[in-house]
Amino acid sequence: MKYTAPLWLPSGHLQTIYPAIAIGKPAVSFRRERWDTPDGDFIDVDFVDGQPGQPLVVLFHGLEGSSNSHYARALMAELQTRGWSGAVPHFRGCSGEANRAPRFYHSGDAAEIDWVIRRLHAGHASDIHSGKFYATGVSLGGNALLRWLGESRHAADFVAAACAVSAPLDLAQGGASLSSGFNMLYTRMFLQTLKPKCVAKLQQFPGLFDLDALHAARDLYAFDNVVTAPLHGYRDTDDYWHRASAKHVLNDITVPTLVLNAKNDPFLPGRHLPRRASPRVVLDYPEHGGHVGFAVGGPPGRINWLPAKLITFLEQHG
Repeated sequence: MKYTAPLWLPSGHLQTIYPAIAIGKPAVSFRRERWDTPDGDFIDVDFVDGQPGQPLVVLFHGLEGSSNSHYARALMAELQTRGWSGAVPHFRGCSGEANRAPRFYHSGDAAEIDWVIRRLHAGHASDIHSGKFYATGVSLGGNALLRWLGESRHAADFVAAACAVSAPLDLAQGGASLSSGFNMLYTRMFLQTLKPKCVAKLQQFPGLFDLDALHAARDLYAFDNVVTAPLHGYRDTDDYWHRASAKHVLNDITVPTLVLNAKNDPFLPGRHLPRRASPRVVLDYPEHGGHVGFAVGGPPGRINWLPAKLITFLEQHG
C-alpha cells in the first residue's frame, strides 16, 4: 500500500496537524482495566473485545497520547469492525489520573513494554482458541516498542508481527528538530501538559527535581534534563537520547516488523532516518504523511489509510 498525500494538504506540518485536530475520530467502545504494577503503581488499559479466535493488536501511544488519540481511535475502530481484539495500555499518567510512583514514562521504556506486553499476551493466550498476537506503537510508543523488540531478540518471538509508526528513531536529531522554528509549536503543546503533571508530582514527592528549572524549560532538551533523564536512570538528556534511540537496535530485531516514517515528518526529518536494519525489518519511508498523519481523500479527509496499512502488514507477515 503506497501512501499518496492529498493535494490540499501540501506540507508536513499540515499533514501532521490537520488529521490530529480536524478529521472526525470514529466512535470506539472501550472497556477499561486497571492493573497494579510491581512497583506499587498502576496503569490503565483500554480494550476492544473481539470475537473468539481472532487476533489481538496492542497499541502503545505517543508522548502525552491516550486511547482517545486520533490514531488510536482509528486503529481500534478498524479492529472493532473486523471482530478483532485491541488493547491500548496507557503510559503512566496518561489515562486521566496521576500515577502513584516517582516516575513517568519515556522513549526507551523497554522494561515497561515488557511487563505490559507479556501480561497482555498471557491473558490472550489463556484462550485455547486465541488468534495471533500483534504489537504496534506510535511515535514515543513506537520507539519504546522497537527498543523492546531489539533488546529482547528471540524472547519477543511470541509477537507474530509488529509495526512502529513515526517513531523518533534518532532522539537527538528529533529533539534538535523540535527545538527551532515552527516546530516549537509542537514543543509548547507537549510542555503545556507535561509541566502541570510534574508540578503535581512534586507535591507527591517534594524535592524529586528542581521546580525552578522545570518552569525555565523551554524545549524538550531542557525538560528531559530536569525530569525525564534523572527520573528514569539516565545521566542527562544526551545520555537519555543516545541510549533510548531505537536506531541502535534495528539490526537485532527478530520479529517481522514494519518501521513506517514519512520523510517530511517534522519530528524527525527524512535525512536522519536509519538506512540499515535486520532482514526481519521493513523500512518504509514514504515522501509524505507528516507525523502520524497519513490523511487520504478529499476534504474533510479520512484517517483510515494508516489502520489498513498496519493490518495489511500484520496479516501478511505474522
